[in-house]
Amino acid sequence: MESSLALAEPPKPPLIVLSQDHTKISITWSPVLNASSYQLFYAPFPFTGPESIRNVDMGNATSGSIELWDGAAFIVAVKALNDAGSSDYSNIELFILSKAPLLDPEASPVTGNWYKPPVAITWQWQLKRAIENGGINEIDEINEINTSYPVQLYDIDLFNSSPSLINTLKASGKKVICYFSAGTYENYREDKDKFKPEELGNTLIDWPEERWLDIRSQNVAEIMISRLNLALLKGCDGVEPDNVNVYTNNSGFDLSARDQLAFNKFIANEAHKRGLSVALKNNMEQIPELIDFFDFSINERCHELNECDSLTHFIINGKPVLNAEYLQSYIDNPAARQALCDTSKGAQFSTLILSRDLDDSQRFSCF
Repeated sequence: MESSLALAEPPKPPLIVLSQDHTKISITWSPVLNASSYQLFYAPFPFTGPESIRNVDMGNATSGSIELWDGAAFIVAVKALNDAGSSDYSNIELFILSKAPLLDPEASPVTGNWYKPPVAITWQWQLKRAIENGGINEIDEINEINTSYPVQLYDIDLFNSSPSLINTLKASGKKVICYFSAGTYENYREDKDKFKPEELGNTLIDWPEERWLDIRSQNVAEIMISRLNLALLKGCDGVEPDNVNVYTNNSGFDLSARDQLAFNKFIANEAHKRGLSVALKNNMEQIPELIDFFDFSINERCHELNECDSLTHFIINGKPVLNAEYLQSYIDNPAARQALCDTSKGAQFSTLILSRDLDDSQRFSCF
């Protein structure tokens, strides 16, 4: 009796796993209880509407692969079927195929149209939720973002932020930049198992859960492409790739400035191919070589460290500097805070004074 009742209902949706090998795409899914067949749905990306969706009858197969072309971009999903009907769509996956990632220090910048923030833009930066009594490990948290600030741009975590949060911010007229670490391994991220042991270097001094990455690795580059695809699929307007100055740190790898240029140009170009704006995070030494590749700067502590002059390259080129300062004196001393803000406004920087935890526990804005 129970079996016949189950058969009278459409099956549950499958969960698909997508993998890429340069220009070959493979999709697999586990068999769904009471499903008799499956349909694969696909549409070119960017998605232009329901009329662009196509489907393939997969029979009772639970996998498929195809060789496509360099630059092919599609969204894909699967439905399970039986005599009672079809399931909802599975998770929807995006892929943008390319040949082996190009890590070339002589690469030229990609051209095209994407969001380009203006100089002196207002912004909020929150990567963690505020906790009143003690801290919380980022591995355990689900972000609770304060969406109430009347600013033009929010910078939030890529992995911990849901599409609904991003859509909520965008619906209120804000642009959304999504943070991920490009130069370090974080042992709590959902894609941590994709990294190879030989790609993991020394532990960061201030962040024991992170290790420097070998940015010369093709595998690391492909993981970063997957993260850019995730940003695109979630609806981010741009990305903040962090820790893009591995070569100046005690990484455990023999990295050169040219290695870093190759990696950073690769990140910027791949972001732009996906229509994503991209920030250069710190890395003051390579600003002259990278200014044409990045749309804006996100900087920490340039006033405290007397490094702000290097960032004027961005302002001169019509690109904003989003600056965060953490000194307690800027919080406790109104005169020091006003002097900082006067200097920042004179330079046309977008300066915030924040908790270093970026948890919205304290915030002063100079704009």
